[in-house]
Amino acid sequence: MTDDRIAGTVRNVGGKVQEGVGKVTGDTKTEVKGVMNQAAGTVQDTYGKTVDAAMEGAQTVKEAAIEGHDIVRKFVEDNPHTATAIALGIGVLIGYAAHRQPQRGYWGD
Repeated sequence: MTDDRIAGTVRNVGGKVQEGVGKVTGDTKTEVKGVMNQAAGTVQDTYGKTVDAAMEGAQTVKEAAIEGHDIVRKFVEDNPHTATAIALGIGVLIGYAAHRQPQRGYWGD
């Protein structure tokens, strides 16, 4: 949980208290400030939730990348000749694609 979520929740609760005090005392200005603090607290809490979700997504991607790396590494260690042949084939395809002659027009232009 990020600090933004905690601060947002505290601000929201404080705003509710402030709004209640304003209603009880009949002070419209305090009541409006309380409502505004509640809204600001809700926005800050939502921002914190978004940051938390982004951090969780980044962690998931990192774990998947590490797992993929481990799978490729194990394959290469277990099958060095096959891995070399695959890498050579990919290199040839990339080289062919990069150095192909451009296609000429229909009439040989």
